[in-house]
Amino acid sequence: MAIDLSDYEKGAGFDGDYDEALKQLQQRIERVQTAHIIHGKRSIVMLEGWDAAGKGGVIKRLTARMDPRYYHVWPISAPTEAERTRHFLWRFWTRVPGDREIAIFDRSWYGRVLVERVEGFASKKEWKRGYDEINAFEAQQVDSGTAIIKLFLHITQDTQDRQFAGRLDDPWKRWKTGEEDYRNRAHREEYLKAMDDMFRKTDSKSAPWTVIDGNNRKAARIAALTAIAHALEKHVPMKPPGIDPAVVKLAQDAFGYAPGKG
Repeated sequence: MAIDLSDYEKGAGFDGDYDEALKQLQQRIERVQTAHIIHGKRSIVMLEGWDAAGKGGVIKRLTARMDPRYYHVWPISAPTEAERTRHFLWRFWTRVPGDREIAIFDRSWYGRVLVERVEGFASKKEWKRGYDEINAFEAQQVDSGTAIIKLFLHITQDTQDRQFAGRLDDPWKRWKTGEEDYRNRAHREEYLKAMDDMFRKTDSKSAPWTVIDGNNRKAARIAALTAIAHALEKHVPMKPPGIDPAVVKLAQDAFGYAPGKG
């Protein structure tokens, strides 16, 4: 499906109590993860977007109350030498979640049709073939019972420039920016064309794209976490299991447990 990124540039602020809304979303996501653990489900949450669009901030708040034993964040950067000698999807196959797990990707396999296309790291034949390979990969995940949630955080050039400036001004954030950011910035129009092709060719019914207006940080975080929670809840039963009578008996014998009086 065609997606027009200019529709996501309003930068409207969050209308409400941000801290309370964030707290409720994190509690909701905590329960969603618990449901994954209880019911043996698995999911992939994948974030793409411009440099400095706020992907890390969303992930930080997404995982704030999650059990670290059952999720993994995969920050995807340039492939290693060993990864370059294999099919581009190999390194993602090794990172897909198992039962009871949620895998969170900070960038993803879409690098093949974005940065590798624009920067010339993949041939035209390779990146054009990449759309079908990506669709097949995602279909295989979904067919095997893994939910895929795909978010794209969009920001304008003005917003990105303000973020870059803020990182340079803050000594503790300078590590987040480097020459690569400015090389990518110089190719914005080419990236926009690549993104347009990506949305049209990989927005599937089983793995649709959700675009988030990232021009206001707080509003973007609430929108992103809401979209993630909603999508994950559709994948897993949200009714907790009943109490195990055998465990109740053990608790009664051990310390006189009485239901509802713990």
